[in-house]
Amino acid sequence: MRWVPLTLILFFTVISAINIYKKQTATLNRSFSLIGVVYLMLLEIIVFTPISFDGSQIYVMSAGIGKVNLFQLDVFELGFFENILLTVPLGMFIKAYFNDISLSDTAIIGLFVGSWIEIAQYYLSHAFLINRSSDINDVIANALGIVVGAVVVKTVVNLLKRNQRVPELTALID
Repeated sequence: MRWVPLTLILFFTVISAINIYKKQTATLNRSFSLIGVVYLMLLEIIVFTPISFDGSQIYVMSAGIGKVNLFQLDVFELGFFENILLTVPLGMFIKAYFNDISLSDTAIIGLFVGSWIEIAQYYLSHAFLINRSSDINDVIANALGIVVGAVVVKTVVNLLKRNQRVPELTALID
């Protein structure tokens, strides 16, 4: 029962990849989309399954319901920065696909995404014993990572437009 989330993640990843491969004809768009699907699969595995990574090793967490932290802020620990790094690519994909949204809107999206992840972890921990903790620090770190990713894309697009060196990449991101 603990592996139901992993099974669903892998199933929907395969379906998505097949769909992208069949429907996307432009190589650059197809590659960008497939990289996005693989990233989302890995993010979902790290976040919604008992498989964990502590910086040096991958391991399976014991069965349990995890903890909840809604009040204690601890933004100067390694896990906080790991969560920021984990969601930077997500912010890049959001900004690349929805380039008209502002950075403040991206921050709001980041807070919603971070909140959704933590709520889903709470539910999945109770339903499937994946032993994931729900933490306010993770919500903040996820939002920051998404904003950082959006800033990176915005900066790269502005540099590419200024230099006009890679027009097909600029057209993809625009």
